[in-house]
Amino acid sequence: MIGINNRLLHLEEQGEKILAGIVGAGQMGKGMVSQMVLMKGLKPAAVVDIDINCAINAYKNAGLTEDDFKIVDTPAKANLWIERGKYIVSENAEVVTKTDRIDVAVDATGVPEVGAKVALDSIFNKKHIVMLNVETDIVIGPILKKLADSANVVYTGSAGDEPGAVKELYDFADSLGFDVLVIGKGKNNTLDYDCNPDSVSEEATRRGVSPKMLTSFKDGTKTMVELTAMSNATGYTADVRGGHGASGKVEDLTRILRLKEEGGILNKYKVVDFINGVAPGVFVIVSSKLPEINHEMEYLSMGPGPNYVLYRPYHLCSLETPLSVVRAVLDQQPTIVPMGPPISETITVAKKDLKSGEYLDGIGGYTVYGTIERADITRELDALPLGLVNKKTKLRRDIQKGELITYDMVELDKDSLIVQLRKLQDTLM
Repeated sequence: MIGINNRLLHLEEQGEKILAGIVGAGQMGKGMVSQMVLMKGLKPAAVVDIDINCAINAYKNAGLTEDDFKIVDTPAKANLWIERGKYIVSENAEVVTKTDRIDVAVDATGVPEVGAKVALDSIFNKKHIVMLNVETDIVIGPILKKLADSANVVYTGSAGDEPGAVKELYDFADSLGFDVLVIGKGKNNTLDYDCNPDSVSEEATRRGVSPKMLTSFKDGTKTMVELTAMSNATGYTADVRGGHGASGKVEDLTRILRLKEEGGILNKYKVVDFINGVAPGVFVIVSSKLPEINHEMEYLSMGPGPNYVLYRPYHLCSLETPLSVVRAVLDQQPTIVPMGPPISETITVAKKDLKSGEYLDGIGGYTVYGTIERADITRELDALPLGLVNKKTKLRRDIQKGELITYDMVELDKDSLIVQLRKLQDTLM
């Protein structure tokens, strides 16, 4: 990120700005808009949400007034008012993905189906696409990247999100020649596989978040999704299905996350995992075979070795997303992307006993949660990626609580774009 501030200042001094369009004005989208308003050389030119008031409030919270923005319903009208210096509000995502003046689209919805549509439309209209939507990326990220490469635009995950933050640490350590043994993140919610939007409603209201989002945190799905994105970007895998999820502090990480024969819990290195009690933050555990490096690491108070933890005690979520926007436009570089076909998957587990003929609901709901598994094992089991599940996913047979759900147990929504793109990805990759 060195020098980005100066490059943005140069753009500003030249009277130029990168024009970004944001789809999704929930908690993450609102914060992103406010952060962009503070930045030089970058403008949140359009905000879209199915609730128009959320998009309006995103601008008002950033200090803008109703005189500063226009509500429109088509890309043509958006182009017109952007040319006149106005910000744009709309309920129509095509105002972001198909408006000529927008340089880069950001998906901040967290909804797999919406993310698929926003990403595909952006790519087809020659726009860079930043996915603050890991839920989509872990299902069809490989084919979206392939399509983006063909269109000569950037497809990328977001800085500030935990996968992007840990990838920056990984790249730093890997570029220096360290042997990266473990990559991971902290978790600050005790796992509760039984929770649902009703059971977390009071806490969600108190914390000012949606019950659905809080459910995905507490039932572990969000952590599994993030670990899957880390895996697909590095080639590392979970040591066991779902990860170990041990408890500890930062100073305990190198002791816990080492091989069993070394006194730790791991069967192998090159793994992704999460730790209860180290949150917020992300980490990598590194090692070196050279005595001189170990000597200097100890001198630098990094511990006695042979393994060392590099820990970043914060990740600023959507407040950092603008940096991925800037890198995509100025450098044509992604923050984090899948390295090829899936290395890992977030697969679907029944949250309760379910009956044949019932419909599932997806991430953060009442019926299922996700867990990480290696992609090769997922294929052997015919396990269903969680991101393919929506409210039109119908069960073909009874399923017990805790049972892994496979493709043959469900009827998928045939009209779902993400389902169709996943079929294409599986065929081509």
